[in-house]
Amino acid sequence: MMSETTSVTSTSNITNTAATVSNLSYLGVHGKDLDAWQSFLTGVLGVSSKQSDTDLQVRFDEQETRLRVIKGDTNDIQYAGYEVDNEENLLAVKARLDEMGYTTELVDKAQAKEYGVIGLVKTHDPDGLEIHLVYGADIRPDKPFVSPTGVSGFVTGDQGFGHIVLTVKSMDAARQFYEQGLGFKVSDFIAMPMGKHSMELVFLHCNSRHHTLALAPIPMPTRLLHFMMQVENVDDVGLGLERANAAECKITSSLGRHTNDEMFSFYVRSPSGFDVEFGCGARTVDSDWTVKHYKSGSIWGHKR
Repeated sequence: MMSETTSVTSTSNITNTAATVSNLSYLGVHGKDLDAWQSFLTGVLGVSSKQSDTDLQVRFDEQETRLRVIKGDTNDIQYAGYEVDNEENLLAVKARLDEMGYTTELVDKAQAKEYGVIGLVKTHDPDGLEIHLVYGADIRPDKPFVSPTGVSGFVTGDQGFGHIVLTVKSMDAARQFYEQGLGFKVSDFIAMPMGKHSMELVFLHCNSRHHTLALAPIPMPTRLLHFMMQVENVDDVGLGLERANAAECKITSSLGRHTNDEMFSFYVRSPSGFDVEFGCGARTVDSDWTVKHYKSGSIWGHKR
């Protein structure tokens, strides 16, 4: 993480601007109650989970580990792993962050293997979140993923895990890190109503997924507002909602469709207290994408 006295350099003075992250590869979160998480993951979200005394390793496609729930008290995100295409790009992004004044560490192969990747660089975003830059994730096409609840499939592949929404103290500092440092591009903005005022969220993409990351300037004690998992169709969403209700989970946002990514989804409270968005049908972006501004987060629904 940058020291308070270090200023972020303008991209006009930074080399290696072509190398960027390509997707959200994996997440690590803390959870006090691993048994509750195990039931939530397999019984509600429909993913597979391998439990130990210290963590849960979660899979929902051919990648061996997409999510790790680590036994701990913070009930918040612990790290986010962003994939790059190869070792050359890994070192290029590291060099760019070094030039911008961030502290980076190229970890040894043994430590990288613990996270299921070949290469790993660790750094921190401006608010202290541990960020992993990785390449060569372990995949298991020889052992196809089968959902324990019959989910037809999760939309991952080149689009990665899904998306996360993080709270930030300084939008300028966060955007410099994620856009200039990691190479994210702006998809759009939403002015979310907050009483008589509004809060401006920025949505960022690094592949065809409408957004892999959204930043919210909210003074919260935790960083993670929610992570999103995208399923194949409307029936998967509806059946997921039925499973959540049957398990007496708290539905924090009813079925609805978002304005910007057009996702049809609902939100459910996880055992750690942050939300999980479960949806389908999101639009994608391409190289001709035009940045837009919205004054509402949803076309309809998503009532709290």
